[in-house]
Amino acid sequence: MILSLAPMEGVTGSVFRRVHAECFGVLDRYYTPFVAPPHAGSTFGGRAAREVDPERNRGLDVIPQLLTKDADEFVYAAGLLADMGYREVNLNLGCPSGTVFNKGKGSGFLRDPEALDAFLGEACARSPLPVSVKTRLGVSDDAEFGRILDAYCAHPLAELIVHPRVREDFYKGAPRWEPYGDALARAPFPVAYNGDIFAPEDMAALTEAFPATRHVMVGRGVLTNPALPRQLRGGGPMTPEDLHAFHDRLFDAYEAEIGGNAVYRLKEWWPYARYAFADPVAVHRAVRKARRVEDYRAAAEQVFCSELLAGRPCFQG
Repeated sequence: MILSLAPMEGVTGSVFRRVHAECFGVLDRYYTPFVAPPHAGSTFGGRAAREVDPERNRGLDVIPQLLTKDADEFVYAAGLLADMGYREVNLNLGCPSGTVFNKGKGSGFLRDPEALDAFLGEACARSPLPVSVKTRLGVSDDAEFGRILDAYCAHPLAELIVHPRVREDFYKGAPRWEPYGDALARAPFPVAYNGDIFAPEDMAALTEAFPATRHVMVGRGVLTNPALPRQLRGGGPMTPEDLHAFHDRLFDAYEAEIGGNAVYRLKEWWPYARYAFADPVAVHRAVRKARRVEDYRAAAEQVFCSELLAGRPCFQG
């Protein structure tokens, strides 16, 4: 079974990937939070440059994810990534953000299967790297996925990663497994699953229902329970010492890179991590008001010294 880390904006960037791998072992694959292709003739800059910097991803199998609806932009960016040594590029067709959606990117591209079909024809034919796709089922109705899957199946994708919700679900409600099963049955290329794998029992239920499953992408489950991949491979559950050490190494790594802004970066993680504890409300109250590094460190230490882990850490948002 291939296990990969999902791309999650503001959380699973290069620092998180590196520290998680150091603390809990290397996953089979990591997908970067989406980056926009640079204009022709230029290169990646700012956050995007940090995400795709090969040195920051050394030792990990990282697949950059691009957000665009322009095939020329996609192909140009894929060329830059190929020159950096990457072996695959992923297209984001799942982001439900209103800003992204309204621009016709991410899940917004799913509104126009014909345009998507044309884009994939260009991208797959011209990209110097194999092209994979991470998708939702559609915008508002699962029934949209049939036409969207037709478009995918017409092209030589490296892989299709299915998050079986529509855009209007955002991350609410249970993912629907039937469309994922349809993709497994129909697609002439590998298909992966992403969505609400929070415990070994979830993985067992998925693979019992769909024995052909070969790749599972985990996201929120890892943010809540960083030891989840270890458990999915038959290892032990997360201990308080595991989580405390991971937090401290993560904060230290962010502080070394961005100074006091590390406090705000860790606050992107706590909305997930609080559900690792038996009393997530108390955890939230303890860390939410900290602004300065010293105040934050004291608040986090209070959490780790006084709050008990949940018996079954599970994201509840």
